[in-house]
Amino acid sequence: MMSLVPRARLVLALLLAFCVACSTAPDKRILQNLNTAGFGKSYTGNAEEENYITIGDVLVITDTYQPEELSATERVEIDGTVLLPEIGAVNVAGMTRTEIESMLMDKYSPYYDLLDVHVRIQSSAGKFYFVYGEVSSEGKKILEGDLTLWEAVMEAVPDDETANLGRVRVIRPDPRDPLIMTFDVGQMIEAGDSTFNVKVRELDIIYVPPTMLAQVGYFINTLLFPVKMVLSGLSDAVRTLRDIETIGTNQRYFYNTNTTGVF
Repeated sequence: MMSLVPRARLVLALLLAFCVACSTAPDKRILQNLNTAGFGKSYTGNAEEENYITIGDVLVITDTYQPEELSATERVEIDGTVLLPEIGAVNVAGMTRTEIESMLMDKYSPYYDLLDVHVRIQSSAGKFYFVYGEVSSEGKKILEGDLTLWEAVMEAVPDDETANLGRVRVIRPDPRDPLIMTFDVGQMIEAGDSTFNVKVRELDIIYVPPTMLAQVGYFINTLLFPVKMVLSGLSDAVRTLRDIETIGTNQRYFYNTNTTGVF
Protein backbone atom coordinates (compact mmCIF):
# COMPACT_ATOMS: atom_id res chain seq x y z
CA MET A 1 0.00 0.00 0.00
CA MET A 2 1.23 3.48 -0.90
CA SER A 3 1.29 5.81 2.05
CA LEU A 4 -0.87 8.93 2.06
CA VAL A 5 2.02 11.40 1.78
CA PRO A 6 3.59 9.94 -1.40
CA ARG A 7 0.12 9.50 -2.87
CA ALA A 8 -0.72 13.15 -2.18
CA ARG A 9 2.55 14.23 -3.74
CA LEU A 10 1.81 12.18 -6.85
CA VAL A 11 -1.67 13.69 -7.20
CA LEU A 12 -0.24 17.19 -6.73
CA ALA A 13 2.43 16.57 -9.39
CA LEU A 14 -0.20 15.31 -11.83
CA LEU A 15 -2.37 18.37 -11.18
CA LEU A 16 0.56 20.70 -11.76
CA ALA A 17 1.48 18.92 -14.99
CA PHE A 18 -2.13 19.15 -16.14
CA CYS A 19 -2.27 22.89 -15.36
CA VAL A 20 0.98 23.54 -17.23
CA ALA A 21 -0.25 21.55 -20.22
CA CYS A 22 -3.52 23.47 -20.21
CA SER A 23 -1.77 26.84 -20.03
CA THR A 24 0.74 26.17 -22.81
CA ALA A 25 -1.33 24.10 -25.27
CA PRO A 26 -2.24 26.23 -28.33
CA ASP A 27 -5.93 26.93 -28.88
CA LYS A 28 -7.07 25.54 -32.23
CA ARG A 29 -9.38 28.53 -32.71
CA ILE A 30 -6.45 30.91 -32.30
CA LEU A 31 -4.28 28.92 -34.70
CA GLN A 32 -7.02 29.11 -37.33
CA ASN A 33 -6.96 32.92 -37.16
CA LEU A 34 -3.20 33.48 -37.18
CA ASN A 35 -1.71 35.22 -40.20
CA THR A 36 0.29 32.89 -42.46
CA ALA A 37 1.61 35.22 -45.17
CA GLY A 38 2.64 38.83 -45.64
CA PHE A 39 1.15 41.71 -43.69
CA GLY A 40 -2.07 39.86 -42.98
CA LYS A 41 -4.25 41.56 -45.58
CA SER A 42 -6.00 39.36 -48.12
CA TYR A 43 -5.19 41.50 -51.15
CA THR A 44 -1.66 42.80 -51.56
CA GLY A 45 0.84 43.32 -54.36
CA ASN A 46 3.23 45.81 -55.88
CA ALA A 47 0.93 48.59 -56.99
CA GLU A 48 3.82 50.55 -58.52
CA GLU A 49 4.49 47.77 -61.05
CA GLU A 50 0.81 47.26 -61.86
CA ASN A 51 -2.03 48.54 -59.72
CA TYR A 52 -4.38 45.96 -58.25
CA ILE A 53 -7.94 46.41 -57.08
CA THR A 54 -9.04 45.92 -53.50
CA ILE A 55 -12.13 46.33 -51.33
CA GLY A 56 -13.60 49.81 -51.61
CA ASP A 57 -11.99 50.58 -54.99
CA VAL A 58 -14.12 51.33 -58.05
CA LEU A 59 -13.90 49.24 -61.22
CA VAL A 60 -14.71 51.06 -64.48
CA ILE A 61 -15.39 48.78 -67.47
CA THR A 62 -15.86 49.78 -71.10
CA ASP A 63 -16.03 47.85 -74.37
CA THR A 64 -15.36 49.19 -77.85
CA TYR A 65 -17.99 47.05 -79.58
CA GLN A 66 -20.68 47.08 -76.89
CA PRO A 67 -20.34 50.55 -75.34
CA GLU A 68 -23.82 50.51 -73.80
CA GLU A 69 -24.31 46.87 -72.84
CA LEU A 70 -20.97 46.32 -71.12
CA SER A 71 -20.23 49.72 -69.64
CA ALA A 72 -20.18 49.55 -65.86
CA THR A 73 -18.84 51.45 -62.86
CA GLU A 74 -18.99 49.29 -59.76
CA ARG A 75 -17.51 49.46 -56.28
CA VAL A 76 -15.78 46.35 -54.95
CA GLU A 77 -17.90 45.05 -52.07
CA ILE A 78 -16.67 43.67 -48.75
CA ASP A 79 -16.63 40.12 -50.16
CA GLY A 80 -14.31 41.19 -52.99
CA THR A 81 -16.94 41.03 -55.76
CA VAL A 82 -18.56 43.41 -58.24
CA LEU A 83 -21.94 42.98 -59.91
CA LEU A 84 -21.58 43.15 -63.72
CA PRO A 85 -24.05 42.98 -66.63
CA GLU A 86 -24.86 39.51 -67.98
CA ILE A 87 -22.44 37.58 -65.74
CA GLY A 88 -23.54 38.77 -62.28
CA ALA A 89 -21.22 38.80 -59.27
CA VAL A 90 -17.53 38.39 -60.13
CA ASN A 91 -14.67 38.15 -57.63
CA VAL A 92 -12.02 40.70 -58.61
CA ALA A 93 -10.30 41.77 -55.35
CA GLY A 94 -6.52 41.37 -55.53
CA MET A 95 -6.42 41.22 -59.33
CA THR A 96 -4.48 43.61 -61.55
CA ARG A 97 -5.98 45.55 -64.45
CA THR A 98 -4.55 43.11 -67.01
CA GLU A 99 -5.86 40.09 -65.09
CA ILE A 100 -9.36 41.58 -64.86
CA GLU A 101 -9.45 42.39 -68.57
CA SER A 102 -8.37 38.85 -69.46
CA MET A 103 -10.94 37.30 -67.11
CA LEU A 104 -13.79 39.46 -68.46
CA MET A 105 -12.86 38.62 -72.05
CA ASP A 106 -13.22 34.92 -71.19
CA LYS A 107 -16.50 35.38 -69.31
CA TYR A 108 -18.14 37.57 -71.96
CA SER A 109 -16.94 35.55 -74.98
CA PRO A 110 -19.97 33.17 -74.92
CA TYR A 111 -22.31 36.19 -75.17
CA TYR A 112 -20.55 38.37 -77.76
CA ASP A 113 -18.61 37.60 -80.93
CA LEU A 114 -16.54 40.78 -80.84
CA LEU A 115 -15.00 42.05 -77.60
CA ASP A 116 -12.51 44.74 -76.69
CA VAL A 117 -12.83 45.12 -72.93
CA HIS A 118 -10.92 47.88 -71.14
CA VAL A 119 -10.65 48.25 -67.39
CA ARG A 120 -9.73 51.21 -65.20
CA ILE A 121 -9.16 51.05 -61.44
CA GLN A 122 -10.09 54.01 -59.27
CA SER A 123 -8.54 53.61 -55.84
CA SER A 124 -10.79 55.22 -53.25
CA ALA A 125 -8.63 54.81 -50.16
CA GLY A 126 -5.28 54.32 -51.87
CA LYS A 127 -2.28 52.35 -50.65
CA PHE A 128 -0.52 53.02 -47.34
CA TYR A 129 2.69 52.85 -45.33
CA PHE A 130 3.39 53.68 -41.67
CA VAL A 131 5.84 55.91 -39.78
CA TYR A 132 6.53 55.76 -36.03
CA GLY A 133 9.14 56.88 -33.55
CA GLU A 134 10.82 60.24 -33.00
CA VAL A 135 8.74 62.16 -35.55
CA SER A 136 6.08 64.83 -35.26
CA SER A 137 3.63 63.12 -37.59
CA GLU A 138 3.19 59.44 -36.77
CA GLY A 139 0.81 56.85 -38.15
CA LYS A 140 -0.72 55.75 -41.43
CA LYS A 141 0.37 57.60 -44.57
CA ILE A 142 -0.94 57.51 -48.13
CA LEU A 143 1.51 55.97 -50.59
CA GLU A 144 1.16 57.98 -53.78
CA GLY A 145 4.01 56.15 -55.52
CA ASP A 146 7.72 56.66 -56.22
CA LEU A 147 8.39 57.56 -52.57
CA THR A 148 11.90 57.24 -51.12
CA LEU A 149 12.88 56.63 -47.51
CA TRP A 150 14.36 60.13 -47.29
CA GLU A 151 11.10 61.72 -48.42
CA ALA A 152 9.00 59.58 -46.07
CA VAL A 153 11.14 60.46 -43.03
CA MET A 154 11.34 64.17 -43.86
CA GLU A 155 7.58 64.39 -44.45
CA ALA A 156 7.02 62.91 -40.99
CA VAL A 157 9.26 65.70 -39.53
CA PRO A 158 11.91 63.99 -37.37
CA ASP A 159 12.65 65.59 -33.99
CA ASP A 160 15.85 67.67 -34.17
CA GLU A 161 16.94 66.67 -30.66
CA THR A 162 15.79 63.05 -30.19
CA ALA A 163 15.63 61.42 -33.66
CA ASN A 164 18.50 59.03 -34.50
CA LEU A 165 18.61 59.36 -38.29
CA GLY A 166 21.63 57.09 -38.46
CA ARG A 167 19.60 54.01 -37.42
CA VAL A 168 16.29 54.37 -39.28
CA ARG A 169 14.58 51.00 -39.73
CA VAL A 170 12.39 49.87 -42.62
CA ILE A 171 10.31 46.85 -41.62
CA ARG A 172 8.49 44.62 -44.11
CA PRO A 173 6.38 42.34 -41.91
CA ASP A 174 5.89 38.65 -42.56
CA PRO A 175 5.03 35.79 -40.16
CA ARG A 176 7.82 33.57 -41.49
CA ASP A 177 10.49 35.80 -43.00
CA PRO A 178 10.17 39.45 -41.89
CA LEU A 179 12.68 41.84 -43.43
CA ILE A 180 14.20 44.52 -41.19
CA MET A 181 16.63 46.94 -42.83
CA THR A 182 18.60 49.64 -41.01
CA PHE A 183 19.66 52.73 -42.97
CA ASP A 184 21.73 55.83 -42.25
CA VAL A 185 19.43 58.61 -43.41
CA GLY A 186 21.66 61.17 -41.70
CA GLN A 187 24.46 60.31 -44.15
CA MET A 188 22.35 61.82 -46.91
CA ILE A 189 22.36 65.14 -45.05
CA GLU A 190 26.04 65.06 -44.14
CA ALA A 191 27.59 63.63 -47.31
CA GLY A 192 24.83 63.44 -49.92
CA ASP A 193 25.21 59.65 -50.08
CA SER A 194 21.93 58.30 -51.47
CA THR A 195 23.04 54.65 -51.64
CA PHE A 196 20.54 53.60 -49.02
CA ASN A 197 17.71 55.89 -50.10
CA VAL A 198 15.49 52.89 -50.80
CA LYS A 199 12.02 52.99 -52.27
CA VAL A 200 9.16 52.75 -49.79
CA ARG A 201 6.71 49.98 -50.58
CA GLU A 202 3.10 49.52 -49.61
CA LEU A 203 2.59 48.48 -45.94
CA ASP A 204 6.21 49.24 -45.00
CA ILE A 205 6.75 50.30 -41.39
CA ILE A 206 9.36 53.05 -40.95
CA TYR A 207 10.71 53.47 -37.42
CA VAL A 208 12.88 56.43 -36.41
CA PRO A 209 14.52 55.44 -33.09
CA PRO A 210 15.62 57.83 -30.33
CA THR A 211 19.24 58.79 -29.82
CA MET A 212 21.21 57.30 -26.93
CA LEU A 213 20.77 60.46 -24.85
CA ALA A 214 17.03 60.46 -25.56
CA GLN A 215 16.80 56.82 -24.45
CA VAL A 216 18.56 57.71 -21.18
CA GLY A 217 16.15 60.61 -20.70
CA TYR A 218 13.14 58.38 -21.33
CA PHE A 219 14.52 55.80 -18.88
CA ILE A 220 14.98 58.41 -16.15
CA ASN A 221 11.52 59.79 -16.86
CA THR A 222 10.05 56.29 -16.46
CA LEU A 223 11.87 55.82 -13.15
CA LEU A 224 10.60 59.16 -11.86
CA PHE A 225 7.06 58.60 -13.10
CA PRO A 226 5.71 57.27 -9.75
CA VAL A 227 7.30 60.22 -7.91
CA LYS A 228 5.76 62.64 -10.41
CA MET A 229 2.36 61.03 -9.90
CA VAL A 230 2.64 61.37 -6.12
CA LEU A 231 3.77 65.00 -6.36
CA SER A 232 1.01 65.73 -8.86
CA GLY A 233 -1.54 64.19 -6.49
CA LEU A 234 -0.24 66.25 -3.57
CA SER A 235 -0.30 69.39 -5.69
CA ASP A 236 -3.91 68.71 -6.70
CA ALA A 237 -4.86 68.09 -3.06
CA VAL A 238 -3.24 71.34 -1.92
CA ARG A 239 -4.93 73.24 -4.73
CA THR A 240 -8.29 71.73 -3.78
CA LEU A 241 -7.82 72.73 -0.11
CA ARG A 242 -6.93 76.25 -1.16
CA ASP A 243 -10.03 76.44 -3.36
CA ILE A 244 -12.21 75.22 -0.48
CA GLU A 245 -10.62 77.76 1.87
CA THR A 246 -11.10 80.55 -0.68
CA ILE A 247 -14.76 79.60 -1.17
CA GLY A 248 -15.28 79.58 2.61
CA THR A 249 -13.63 82.98 2.99
CA ASN A 250 -15.75 84.45 0.19
CA GLN A 251 -18.92 83.05 1.72
CA ARG A 252 -18.08 84.57 5.13
CA TYR A 253 -17.26 87.89 3.44
CA PHE A 254 -20.57 88.01 1.58
CA TYR A 255 -22.44 86.96 4.70
CA ASN A 256 -20.84 89.69 6.80
CA THR A 257 -21.36 92.29 4.07
CA ASN A 258 -25.04 91.43 3.62
CA THR A 259 -25.85 91.31 7.33
CA THR A 260 -24.04 94.50 8.41
CA GLY A 261 -26.48 97.22 9.55
CA VAL A 262 -29.49 94.90 9.41
CA PHE A 263 -31.56 94.96 12.68
